[in-house]
Amino acid sequence: MPKTEHKKTELLNGWKLLDQGGKNLDFSISIACHLEQNASGFPRVLMLVCGRRRLLNTLLQAQKQPHRDMRLVQFLAPPLAGPHLGLESGSGGGIIDLNAFDPTLPTTMTQFLELGEATLAVARRALATQLPVLPRSGVTFLAPVTRPDKVVCVGLNYVDHCKEQNVPVPKEPIIFSKFASSIVGPYDEILLPPESQEVDWEVELAVVIGKKGKHIQDTDAMAHVAGFTVAHDVSARDWQVRRNGKQWLLGKTFDTFCPLGPALVTKDSVADPHNLKICCRVNGEVMQSSNTNQMVFKTEQLIAWVSRFVTLYPGDVILTGTPPGVGMFRKPPIFLKKGDEVQCEIEELGVIVNKVV
Repeated sequence: MPKTEHKKTELLNGWKLLDQGGKNLDFSISIACHLEQNASGFPRVLMLVCGRRRLLNTLLQAQKQPHRDMRLVQFLAPPLAGPHLGLESGSGGGIIDLNAFDPTLPTTMTQFLELGEATLAVARRALATQLPVLPRSGVTFLAPVTRPDKVVCVGLNYVDHCKEQNVPVPKEPIIFSKFASSIVGPYDEILLPPESQEVDWEVELAVVIGKKGKHIQDTDAMAHVAGFTVAHDVSARDWQVRRNGKQWLLGKTFDTFCPLGPALVTKDSVADPHNLKICCRVNGEVMQSSNTNQMVFKTEQLIAWVSRFVTLYPGDVILTGTPPGVGMFRKPPIFLKKGDEVQCEIEELGVIVNKVV
Protein backbone atom coordinates (compact mmCIF):
# COMPACT_ATOMS: atom_id res chain seq x y z
CA MET A 1 0.00 0.00 0.00
CA PRO A 2 1.44 3.47 -0.84
CA LYS A 3 2.56 5.46 2.19
CA THR A 4 -0.10 8.18 1.71
CA GLU A 5 -2.88 5.63 1.36
CA HIS A 6 -1.68 3.84 4.52
CA LYS A 7 -1.81 7.06 6.53
CA LYS A 8 -5.21 7.89 5.14
CA THR A 9 -6.56 4.47 6.17
CA GLU A 10 -5.13 4.88 9.69
CA LEU A 11 -6.78 8.27 10.03
CA LEU A 12 -10.16 7.02 8.84
CA ASN A 13 -9.99 4.12 11.30
CA GLY A 14 -9.11 6.57 14.06
CA TRP A 15 -12.02 8.78 13.07
CA LYS A 16 -14.39 5.82 13.28
CA LEU A 17 -13.22 5.20 16.84
CA LEU A 18 -13.85 8.84 17.71
CA ASP A 19 -17.32 8.59 16.26
CA GLN A 20 -18.37 5.40 18.09
CA GLY A 21 -21.54 5.97 20.09
CA GLY A 22 -22.46 9.09 18.11
CA LYS A 23 -25.92 9.26 16.65
CA ASN A 24 -25.10 11.69 13.82
CA LEU A 25 -22.53 10.45 11.31
CA ASP A 26 -22.85 13.36 8.89
CA PHE A 27 -19.77 15.15 10.22
CA SER A 28 -17.48 12.12 10.00
CA ILE A 29 -18.81 11.19 6.56
CA SER A 30 -18.12 14.70 5.25
CA ILE A 31 -14.53 14.51 6.55
CA ALA A 32 -14.05 11.10 4.91
CA CYS A 33 -15.24 12.52 1.58
CA HIS A 34 -12.91 15.48 2.04
CA LEU A 35 -10.02 13.09 2.54
CA GLU A 36 -10.88 11.14 -0.61
CA GLN A 37 -10.89 14.33 -2.63
CA ASN A 38 -7.67 15.67 -1.14
CA ALA A 39 -5.32 12.68 -0.92
CA SER A 40 -2.46 14.71 -2.34
CA GLY A 41 -2.84 17.32 0.38
CA PHE A 42 -3.11 14.81 3.20
CA PRO A 43 -1.07 16.65 5.90
CA ARG A 44 -3.36 19.71 5.69
CA VAL A 45 -6.46 17.52 6.06
CA LEU A 46 -4.88 15.71 9.01
CA MET A 47 -4.46 19.03 10.81
CA LEU A 48 -8.08 19.92 9.99
CA VAL A 49 -9.39 16.65 11.45
CA CYS A 50 -7.27 16.88 14.58
CA GLY A 51 -8.32 20.47 15.07
CA ARG A 52 -12.00 19.45 14.94
CA ARG A 53 -11.66 16.54 17.32
CA ARG A 54 -12.66 18.79 20.21
CA LEU A 55 -15.75 19.92 18.30
CA LEU A 56 -16.78 16.32 17.71
CA ASN A 57 -16.36 15.49 21.39
CA THR A 58 -18.55 18.49 22.25
CA LEU A 59 -21.22 17.31 19.81
CA LEU A 60 -21.16 13.79 21.24
CA GLN A 61 -21.54 15.14 24.77
CA ALA A 62 -24.49 17.26 23.64
CA GLN A 63 -26.15 14.19 22.15
CA LYS A 64 -25.92 12.47 25.53
CA GLN A 65 -27.86 15.27 27.23
CA PRO A 66 -31.52 14.45 27.98
CA HIS A 67 -33.84 15.66 25.22
CA ARG A 68 -36.45 18.16 26.39
CA ASP A 69 -39.78 17.53 24.74
CA MET A 70 -41.87 20.41 23.46
CA ARG A 71 -45.19 20.10 25.32
CA LEU A 72 -47.40 23.11 24.52
CA VAL A 73 -50.36 23.91 26.79
CA GLN A 74 -53.14 26.45 27.27
CA PHE A 75 -53.81 27.38 30.89
CA LEU A 76 -55.33 29.75 33.39
CA ALA A 77 -53.41 30.89 36.47
CA PRO A 78 -54.84 33.70 38.61
CA PRO A 79 -53.99 36.51 38.93
CA LEU A 80 -52.93 36.28 35.26
CA ALA A 81 -55.66 37.70 33.06
CA GLY A 82 -57.27 35.29 30.63
CA PRO A 83 -55.81 32.18 29.00
CA HIS A 84 -52.06 31.88 28.46
CA LEU A 85 -49.82 29.67 26.38
CA GLY A 86 -47.19 27.64 28.16
CA LEU A 87 -44.78 24.75 28.12
CA GLU A 88 -45.31 21.75 30.34
CA SER A 89 -41.99 21.05 32.02
CA GLY A 90 -41.99 17.33 31.29
CA SER A 91 -45.02 15.07 31.58
CA GLY A 92 -46.70 15.97 34.88
CA GLY A 93 -44.37 18.91 35.53
CA GLY A 94 -44.93 22.61 36.19
CA ILE A 95 -45.66 25.24 33.56
CA ILE A 96 -43.42 27.80 31.85
CA ASP A 97 -45.45 30.87 30.88
CA LEU A 98 -44.65 31.58 27.21
CA ASN A 99 -46.54 34.87 27.22
CA ALA A 100 -44.37 36.12 30.08
CA PHE A 101 -41.26 35.04 28.18
CA ASP A 102 -42.42 36.91 25.06
CA PRO A 103 -45.47 39.17 25.50
CA THR A 104 -45.82 39.50 21.71
CA LEU A 105 -46.89 35.85 21.40
CA PRO A 106 -50.61 35.15 20.89
CA THR A 107 -52.52 33.73 23.84
CA THR A 108 -54.38 30.98 21.97
CA MET A 109 -52.94 27.84 20.43
CA THR A 110 -54.70 28.29 17.11
CA GLN A 111 -53.18 31.75 16.62
CA PHE A 112 -49.81 30.40 17.77
CA LEU A 113 -49.93 27.61 15.17
CA GLU A 114 -51.08 29.98 12.42
CA LEU A 115 -47.80 31.90 12.79
CA GLY A 116 -45.84 28.74 12.06
CA GLU A 117 -42.12 28.32 12.58
CA ALA A 118 -41.60 31.82 14.01
CA THR A 119 -43.60 31.13 17.17
CA LEU A 120 -42.25 27.58 17.50
CA ALA A 121 -38.73 29.07 17.48
CA VAL A 122 -39.69 31.32 20.39
CA ALA A 123 -41.00 28.29 22.29
CA ARG A 124 -37.74 26.44 21.66
CA ARG A 125 -35.75 29.37 23.05
CA ALA A 126 -37.96 29.43 26.13
CA LEU A 127 -37.46 25.70 26.60
CA ALA A 128 -33.70 26.13 26.48
CA THR A 129 -33.74 28.99 29.01
CA GLN A 130 -33.85 28.60 32.78
CA LEU A 131 -37.25 30.21 33.37
CA PRO A 132 -39.54 30.29 36.42
CA VAL A 133 -41.94 27.36 36.52
CA LEU A 134 -45.50 27.79 37.75
CA PRO A 135 -46.48 24.95 40.12
CA ARG A 136 -48.98 22.57 38.58
CA SER A 137 -51.26 22.94 41.57
CA GLY A 138 -51.76 26.64 40.80
CA VAL A 139 -52.69 26.15 37.15
CA THR A 140 -55.98 25.24 35.46
CA PHE A 141 -55.33 23.32 32.27
CA LEU A 142 -57.45 24.10 29.25
CA ALA A 143 -57.60 21.83 26.22
CA PRO A 144 -54.42 22.41 24.20
CA VAL A 145 -56.68 23.51 21.33
CA THR A 146 -60.03 25.22 21.88
CA ARG A 147 -62.58 26.21 19.23
CA PRO A 148 -60.78 24.71 16.22
CA ASP A 149 -62.32 25.12 12.78
CA LYS A 150 -63.16 21.42 12.81
CA VAL A 151 -62.88 18.20 14.81
CA VAL A 152 -62.58 15.26 12.41
CA CYS A 153 -63.11 11.73 13.73
CA VAL A 154 -62.32 8.30 12.30
CA GLY A 155 -64.38 5.17 12.93
CA LEU A 156 -63.23 1.53 12.99
CA ASN A 157 -59.57 2.48 12.59
CA TYR A 158 -58.00 -0.20 14.82
CA VAL A 159 -57.65 -3.76 13.52
CA ASP A 160 -58.28 -5.19 16.99
CA HIS A 161 -61.38 -2.96 17.45
CA CYS A 162 -62.81 -4.35 14.20
CA LYS A 163 -62.17 -7.88 15.44
CA GLU A 164 -64.04 -7.29 18.70
CA GLN A 165 -67.11 -6.25 16.66
CA ASN A 166 -66.67 -9.03 14.10
CA VAL A 167 -66.74 -6.51 11.25
CA PRO A 168 -64.40 -6.28 8.24
CA VAL A 169 -61.49 -3.86 8.29
CA PRO A 170 -62.54 -0.76 6.28
CA LYS A 171 -61.04 -0.25 2.83
CA GLU A 172 -61.43 3.53 3.16
CA PRO A 173 -61.43 5.73 6.27
CA ILE A 174 -64.84 6.16 7.91
CA ILE A 175 -65.14 9.86 8.70
CA PHE A 176 -67.52 11.68 11.04
CA SER A 177 -67.19 14.73 13.26
CA LYS A 178 -67.79 16.38 16.60
CA PHE A 179 -68.67 20.01 17.15
CA ALA A 180 -65.92 22.12 18.70
CA SER A 181 -68.28 22.94 21.58
CA SER A 182 -67.76 19.37 22.85
CA ILE A 183 -64.09 20.09 23.71
CA VAL A 184 -63.11 20.42 27.37
CA GLY A 185 -59.84 20.37 29.27
CA PRO A 186 -57.81 17.34 30.33
CA TYR A 187 -59.11 17.37 33.92
CA ASP A 188 -62.61 18.78 33.38
CA GLU A 189 -65.80 16.93 34.25
CA ILE A 190 -67.85 14.91 31.77
CA LEU A 191 -71.53 15.78 32.04
CA LEU A 192 -73.93 12.86 31.65
CA PRO A 193 -76.78 14.16 29.46
CA PRO A 194 -80.28 13.27 30.66
CA GLU A 195 -81.10 12.34 27.04
CA SER A 196 -78.79 9.29 27.11
CA GLN A 197 -78.50 6.19 29.27
CA GLU A 198 -75.58 4.65 27.35
CA VAL A 199 -72.54 6.91 27.62
CA ASP A 200 -69.33 5.08 26.74
CA TRP A 201 -65.55 5.70 26.76
CA GLU A 202 -63.06 5.76 23.87
CA VAL A 203 -59.37 6.68 24.25
CA GLU A 204 -57.87 8.07 21.03
CA LEU A 205 -54.69 9.54 19.60
CA ALA A 206 -55.44 13.05 18.34
CA VAL A 207 -53.48 14.79 15.58
CA VAL A 208 -53.32 18.59 15.62
CA ILE A 209 -52.85 20.33 12.28
CA GLY A 210 -50.19 23.03 12.11
CA LYS A 211 -50.29 24.11 8.47
CA LYS A 212 -53.15 24.84 6.08
CA GLY A 213 -53.60 22.43 3.21
CA LYS A 214 -55.95 20.90 0.64
CA HIS A 215 -55.32 17.81 -1.51
CA ILE A 216 -52.29 16.95 0.60
CA GLN A 217 -50.20 13.99 -0.54
CA ASP A 218 -49.31 11.19 1.89
CA THR A 219 -45.64 12.04 1.47
CA ASP A 220 -46.23 15.68 2.47
CA ALA A 221 -48.75 15.04 5.24
CA MET A 222 -46.43 15.23 8.25
CA ALA A 223 -45.33 18.72 7.18
CA HIS A 224 -48.91 19.77 8.02
CA VAL A 225 -48.87 18.24 11.52
CA ALA A 226 -48.09 20.37 14.58
CA GLY A 227 -48.18 17.50 17.04
CA PHE A 228 -50.24 15.00 18.99
CA THR A 229 -52.37 14.87 22.12
CA VAL A 230 -54.64 12.51 24.06
CA ALA A 231 -58.36 12.54 23.30
CA HIS A 232 -61.41 10.96 24.91
CA ASP A 233 -64.15 10.41 22.33
CA VAL A 234 -67.05 10.14 24.79
CA SER A 235 -70.00 8.52 22.99
CA ALA A 236 -73.73 8.21 23.69
CA ARG A 237 -74.31 4.82 22.08
CA ASP A 238 -78.10 4.99 22.02
CA TRP A 239 -77.95 8.19 19.94
CA GLN A 240 -75.04 6.90 17.87
CA VAL A 241 -76.44 3.54 16.75
CA ARG A 242 -80.25 3.68 17.16
CA ARG A 243 -81.47 7.29 17.17
CA ASN A 244 -81.08 10.15 14.69
CA GLY A 245 -81.39 7.84 11.69
CA LYS A 246 -78.24 6.02 12.90
CA GLN A 247 -76.15 9.04 11.99
CA TRP A 248 -73.29 9.24 14.51
CA LEU A 249 -73.04 13.01 14.99
CA LEU A 250 -75.50 13.64 17.85
CA GLY A 251 -74.25 10.68 19.87
CA LYS A 252 -70.71 12.00 19.63
CA THR A 253 -71.09 15.70 20.20
CA PHE A 254 -72.89 16.39 23.50
CA ASP A 255 -71.22 19.12 25.54
CA THR A 256 -68.04 17.88 27.34
CA PHE A 257 -67.79 14.82 25.05
CA CYS A 258 -64.26 15.63 23.83
CA PRO A 259 -61.68 16.03 26.62
CA LEU A 260 -58.22 16.82 25.16
CA GLY A 261 -54.76 17.19 26.61
CA PRO A 262 -52.87 17.62 28.72
CA ALA A 263 -50.44 19.04 26.13
CA LEU A 264 -49.86 19.34 22.42
CA VAL A 265 -46.63 17.34 22.08
CA THR A 266 -44.86 18.52 18.95
CA LYS A 267 -44.20 15.91 16.27
CA ASP A 268 -40.42 16.15 16.68
CA SER A 269 -40.84 15.13 20.33
CA VAL A 270 -42.66 11.87 19.53
CA ALA A 271 -40.43 8.98 18.47
CA ASP A 272 -43.11 7.17 16.45
CA PRO A 273 -46.79 8.14 16.73
CA HIS A 274 -47.72 4.78 15.24
CA ASN A 275 -46.02 2.73 17.93
CA LEU A 276 -47.38 4.07 21.22
CA LYS A 277 -49.09 2.20 24.04
CA ILE A 278 -52.65 3.44 24.47
CA CYS A 279 -55.04 2.60 27.31
CA CYS A 280 -58.19 3.65 29.12
CA ARG A 281 -58.99 3.00 32.79
CA VAL A 282 -62.38 3.41 34.45
CA ASN A 283 -62.19 3.69 38.24
CA GLY A 284 -58.66 2.28 38.02
CA GLU A 285 -59.64 -0.82 36.02
CA VAL A 286 -58.02 -1.19 32.60
CA MET A 287 -60.75 -1.27 29.96
CA GLN A 288 -58.75 -0.58 26.80
CA SER A 289 -55.13 -1.54 26.20
CA SER A 290 -53.52 -1.61 22.78
CA ASN A 291 -50.93 0.11 20.61
CA THR A 292 -51.26 2.70 17.87
CA ASN A 293 -49.51 0.24 15.55
CA GLN A 294 -52.97 -1.37 15.25
CA MET A 295 -54.28 1.66 13.35
CA VAL A 296 -55.64 0.73 9.91
CA PHE A 297 -54.99 4.15 8.38
CA LYS A 298 -51.99 6.05 9.71
CA THR A 299 -51.74 9.81 10.19
CA GLU A 300 -50.40 10.47 6.68
CA GLN A 301 -53.19 8.50 5.03
CA LEU A 302 -55.89 10.18 7.11
CA ILE A 303 -54.65 13.67 6.31
CA ALA A 304 -54.43 12.87 2.61
CA TRP A 305 -57.96 11.40 2.63
CA VAL A 306 -59.67 14.14 4.64
CA SER A 307 -57.96 16.93 2.69
CA ARG A 308 -59.51 15.59 -0.52
CA PHE A 309 -62.84 16.88 0.77
CA VAL A 310 -62.07 19.81 3.09
CA THR A 311 -59.31 22.33 3.68
CA LEU A 312 -57.39 21.62 6.87
CA TYR A 313 -56.46 24.64 8.99
CA PRO A 314 -53.99 25.16 11.85
CA GLY A 315 -55.62 23.96 15.06
CA ASP A 316 -57.89 21.41 13.40
CA VAL A 317 -58.04 18.18 15.38
CA ILE A 318 -58.22 14.66 13.94
CA LEU A 319 -59.26 11.87 16.32
CA THR A 320 -57.75 8.73 14.83
CA GLY A 321 -60.00 6.00 16.23
CA THR A 322 -60.16 3.82 19.32
CA PRO A 323 -58.85 0.34 20.24
CA PRO A 324 -61.02 -2.52 21.61
CA GLY A 325 -62.48 -2.63 25.09
CA VAL A 326 -65.30 -0.08 24.89
CA GLY A 327 -68.31 -0.60 27.14
CA MET A 328 -70.96 -1.36 24.51
CA PHE A 329 -69.24 -4.57 23.34
CA ARG A 330 -68.74 -6.03 26.81
CA LYS A 331 -71.00 -8.83 27.98
CA PRO A 332 -73.05 -7.47 29.54
CA PRO A 333 -72.48 -3.92 28.26
CA ILE A 334 -71.08 -1.39 30.74
CA PHE A 335 -71.76 2.34 30.57
CA LEU A 336 -70.51 5.32 32.52
CA LYS A 337 -72.38 6.52 35.59
CA LYS A 338 -72.11 9.48 37.92
CA GLY A 339 -69.03 9.32 40.12
CA ASP A 340 -66.93 7.31 37.65
CA GLU A 341 -63.40 8.49 36.86
CA VAL A 342 -61.96 7.87 33.40
CA GLN A 343 -58.22 7.99 32.69
CA CYS A 344 -57.06 8.03 29.08
CA GLU A 345 -53.33 7.57 28.60
CA ILE A 346 -50.97 7.40 25.63
CA GLU A 347 -47.27 6.69 25.90
CA GLU A 348 -45.09 9.81 25.54
CA LEU A 349 -48.14 12.09 25.43
CA GLY A 350 -49.52 11.85 28.96
CA VAL A 351 -52.78 11.10 30.74
CA ILE A 352 -56.09 12.94 31.02
CA VAL A 353 -58.42 12.33 33.96
CA ASN A 354 -62.13 13.16 33.80
CA LYS A 355 -64.76 12.70 36.47
CA VAL A 356 -68.29 11.80 35.34
CA VAL A 357 -71.02 13.97 36.89
